[in-house]
Amino acid sequence: MYLNELSKNECGKIISILCTDKLKARLNSFGITKNSEVLVIEQTLSKNTIEIKVNNTKIALRNSEAKYIEIEKLSCKN
Repeated sequence: MYLNELSKNECGKIISILCTDKLKARLNSFGITKNSEVLVIEQTLSKNTIEIKVNNTKIALRNSEAKYIEIEKLSCKN
């Protein structure tokens, strides 16, 4: 499963990031790394962009970027 497949209020753990080194470095600078847990906060109506939370940081990603982030779906901790 990939990050762009999660719906609002769903969580996942990053298994791998399968993209170019340039994009991987950019994602790493945001804290999007292997074994990090992510929460989908919001999706735009057109579903082109998602807002996620990683390590208490909110980040907006394009779906074209999120599709390279392989995740394992988790139950969200409340």
